[in-house]
Amino acid sequence: MSESTGQPNFDQGHACHTDGERKSHHSRKVKDNLISRLNRIEGQIRGVKGMIEKDTYCDDVLNQIAAIQSALNSVGKILLEGHMRSCVVERLEQGDSEVIDELLKTMGKLMK
Repeated sequence: MSESTGQPNFDQGHACHTDGERKSHHSRKVKDNLISRLNRIEGQIRGVKGMIEKDTYCDDVLNQIAAIQSALNSVGKILLEGHMRSCVVERLEQGDSEVIDELLKTMGKLMK
């Protein structure tokens, strides 16, 4: 974890392309962090489903949905940071400027 941001450090020692196939290359620590976050989100979603089944007050359900969206945004930020610090930099260094268009398209989807 970076002490300044509280976010995971990214392993920049691996290539983003392996035999023509695009892959991520997160360290074990980053993967474990992401999986842990996603497991919590999965539990929150099951909780919201249970709240709806029990006719929980709508405002309470909406607050839980907002918490889930925030948690998903955090996962997205971690992935985006790692992607930009590794694959995007690598592809730009190789002269592949198409990565900018790809990144802008992805960021547009994230910001909907």
